[in-house]
Amino acid sequence: MSYTVAIVGRPNVGKSTLFNRLLEQRKAIVDDISGVTRDRQYGVADWNGKSFNVIDTGGFVQGSEDVFEKEIAKQVLVAVQEANAILFIVDATTGLTELDDAMARVLRKSPKPVFLTVNKVDDNQRLLEASEFYSLGFDKMFFIASASGSGTGELLDAVAELIPESRSEEVVAASELPRFAIIGQPNTGKSSLLNALVGEERTIVSDIAGTTRDTIHTHYKLFQKEFILIDTAGIRRKSKVHEDLEFYSVIRAIKALDEADVCLLLLDAEKGIAAQDLNIFSLAARKGKGIVVLVNKWDLIQKETQTAVTYEKELKKRFAPFSDVPILFISAKEKTRIFKAIETGLDVFENRRRRVSTSKLNEVMLQAIQSYHPPVVRGNPIKIKFVTQLPTTVPSFAFFCNFPDDVKLPYRNYLENQLRQNFDFSGVPIRLFFRKK
Repeated sequence: MSYTVAIVGRPNVGKSTLFNRLLEQRKAIVDDISGVTRDRQYGVADWNGKSFNVIDTGGFVQGSEDVFEKEIAKQVLVAVQEANAILFIVDATTGLTELDDAMARVLRKSPKPVFLTVNKVDDNQRLLEASEFYSLGFDKMFFIASASGSGTGELLDAVAELIPESRSEEVVAASELPRFAIIGQPNTGKSSLLNALVGEERTIVSDIAGTTRDTIHTHYKLFQKEFILIDTAGIRRKSKVHEDLEFYSVIRAIKALDEADVCLLLLDAEKGIAAQDLNIFSLAARKGKGIVVLVNKWDLIQKETQTAVTYEKELKKRFAPFSDVPILFISAKEKTRIFKAIETGLDVFENRRRRVSTSKLNEVMLQAIQSYHPPVVRGNPIKIKFVTQLPTTVPSFAFFCNFPDDVKLPYRNYLENQLRQNFDFSGVPIRLFFRKK
């Protein structure tokens, strides 16, 4: 396994700011409201030629009544189990608190190296005050200011020293794996699906809509299958986004779409498909992502013999013109057909990478063009002489002809359908280009 470092500490000590500093990007949401980071966030940091995973956790609150804070404490313990080393963050401005003490007690039991990191030390006065943290009894102690980055270099040097060369390479290899983003509106059961697949309480699941605010990456390796699952915050319509945080989360979910190869679009069987689901669908298609549609909570639907068939027809009508997408009826709660969803996702991933040889492409497509000629434009017949697949991530085809600008949409659709019928591109958007021969 690759080398993993977890960032832990009580709420509002600057864990996410440090996380963003290590990754050199705005990945974690940073806000003055405590408890913004509710789940674990993953990223890859590079230092001195070594790569390692960084986990940012929610703030640790022991013995709290708040439902989220209880869950966060569980999350922190899981992160500590997952990590090889721990950055324990405390705040120089507030000094040593009972929560820091409680956390130190938990961490002292851990056999893993703990780096006590005193944050917000931005002048000599604070450095003097910060010496009280020596009483926590950790031998590796660092004084930093994560907002400005001062002191983080020494901390990273110390972490990098612990990483064996071989571990660093595995982090990079993981980035070649297929990436699946679980997308959809709030409360369609995205986190429940992730937990059902991974078989552990990986994300916080609650009935409050909007629990998942960040994207969460999970490395999945079971039954000879390996891929990265990205759970996203639900995407709401703009008018519904009141809280600033929600706004960040929508941007984050859209960025997760960018990172993914295949999107698993979750719909709520009871609510059917809404305009917002169609927006998400067309956004994924526009970005050239593979798409699998999962109708969740199917166990709650009154069924007759044709229920699924009718439902599927209705969905495909709404998705038109891009209706060549696999649709599965699942229940994340009952774990019905969830592994079929993954198999279908992997098939779509392969379809998206499919390369068709130029000779085979011309043999099939020129035959199709022969049997249904393009319409005549201004008295001139359009002649398509040659077809080739372009070297792009999204399957794209160039048709060379005499009047490229005059090939109209109905004929483009005919050509796309022929490509789909003859070569398996199910679940994948196809791009067609017409060029002067």
